[in-house]
Amino acid sequence: MNFLNTVKAFAANESGAVTVDWVVLTAAIVGLGLAVVTSVSSGVGSVGTQISQALGGVTVNSPGTVGFGGTPATTTP
Repeated sequence: MNFLNTVKAFAANESGAVTVDWVVLTAAIVGLGLAVVTSVSSGVGSVGTQISQALGGVTVNSPGTVGFGGTPATTTP
C-alpha cells in the first residue's frame, strides 16, 4: 500500500506544471524583447550616426579660455 500512496501523491503533485508555465511565460517575454530590439535597432543606429556627425564639428574650449577663438582669459589684480 505504501508504494500505491506514493504513486498517487506523485500524480496529484502539480508543482511541475507551474514550472512549465513559468518557462513558457519567460520564453514569451524574451521573444517579445528580441522583437522590440530588432524593430528599434535600425532607427537607433541612424539617430546615433546623426548625433555623431552633429557633434563632430563642435569645438570645446579648455578651462582658462574665453570665446570660440581660444583667447586666453585675463584677470586684473
